[in-house]
Amino acid sequence: MADEDVELIGAEVVHDGYFRLDRYRLRHRQFAGGLGPVVTREILERGRVAAVLPVDPVRDRVVLIEQFRPGAWAADREPWLLECVAGVMEPGETPEALARREALEEAGCVVTDLVPIATFLTSPGATTETVRLFCGQVDSEGVGGLHGLAEEGEDIRVAVMPVPDAVALLDEGRIVNAKTIIALQWIARHYPSLKTRWSRVDGDG
Repeated sequence: MADEDVELIGAEVVHDGYFRLDRYRLRHRQFAGGLGPVVTREILERGRVAAVLPVDPVRDRVVLIEQFRPGAWAADREPWLLECVAGVMEPGETPEALARREALEEAGCVVTDLVPIATFLTSPGATTETVRLFCGQVDSEGVGGLHGLAEEGEDIRVAVMPVPDAVALLDEGRIVNAKTIIALQWIARHYPSLKTRWSRVDGDG
């Protein structure tokens, strides 16, 4: 994007708590040409996120986590959601390192290989949140129970299920989290080739 495409008039931090809210005044390029009028927009500063769908290709299992989400509660939706693992990157942390760390913290899974799925903006009209989404190879034997960091108020339950059962949750409308919908749709299309890839990697080892 060229500098002349957007003219920043002013920016201020409106709130800085659990999340940060910034207010921008700007003008941007119009399709008909030139810059449009000054607009004011509040943007939730969320930063960069990495997410991973843990998959066991030997047992044909998917690992999901379930936890309370206040945004769903405030939207008058069921607030305990089934999701893939995710977290916000720390300074200097790579998406791959974060995906492996969160899989261990939130689901008790050791990721042995990562396959990129997509990079996407969750809600570009309202937040900066950018997600790097992966599929991660894991061994699901013994995986389950309750996880999360108590100091962060996390209360996470792990669910391990056959791949077809996890994909069926999409048709049942039980998956409402965008990154998890994308990950399961990807698995529905690519699982056979994924199993082939990982069997070759394991065979080489």
